Amino acid sequence: MTKETKTTKPSHRLYTVTGEGEAARWNDIGVAWPTKDGKGYTLSLNSMPLNGRIIMRTAEAKS
Repeated sequence: MTKETKTTKPSHRLYTVTGEGEAARWNDIGVAWPTKDGKGYTLSLNSMPLNGRIIMRTAEAKS
């Protein structure tokens, strides 16, 4: 992890999603920061899904 990612809040959260519609299960698996050049993202994963899909969503402030 770079100094930049340690000192700034992540811009996105990563989830693995299995199932569809109302039956879908979302599990938080990590965070992402934009790269310095703005052409990609640095990902920090707590786990790697074996099935399902990974969804990256804008990080929202917790209220």
